[in-house]
Amino acid sequence: MAKFWNFVLFQAGWFACIIGAANQRVFWPVLVTLAYLGIHIWRSPSPKNQLSLVLKVFLYGLGADTLLLHLGVVRFYDTWPSIYLSPLWMWTLWALVGSTINGSLAWLQGKPLLGGVLGAICGPVSYGAGIQMGAGTWGSGNQTWQFVAVGLIWGLAIPLFLSWEESANRKFLAQNT
Repeated sequence: MAKFWNFVLFQAGWFACIIGAANQRVFWPVLVTLAYLGIHIWRSPSPKNQLSLVLKVFLYGLGADTLLLHLGVVRFYDTWPSIYLSPLWMWTLWALVGSTINGSLAWLQGKPLLGGVLGAICGPVSYGAGIQMGAGTWGSGNQTWQFVAVGLIWGLAIPLFLSWEESANRKFLAQNT
């Protein structure tokens, strides 16, 4: 049941942040999503490992989306805190993804190829949905290239995140057996 609620709360956080960005009102969606993440980490069997995973995913996302921004692949609305970085609401979404790796996406553990394929498909679809809802725009240029760029980032991301979680799980089990 926890995996079900992880999925539901991820979706709620995603929609809240996207709608907030589209309306230039991200404060409450970001705050509530961060509160959920705090509770998720606190209730985790290994809060230290979960916090580490969420922070690593956040940093990956910050770098990835900032790269996409500077390459002109996407343009985000509500650019706070800086026009030179991806926006805070996107940082929150990446951290939220980190909460799914050992939650609703745990079934992908040991299946990095499948994770990569799903990431490469679902990443661009998610960005496209957010753009259609008004949270940003595709950059000027070839939209196929833009989808491929986002797909590559997400196709690499999910297997990487899964490997981080597997490594943390092995360490946790070694320390507690």
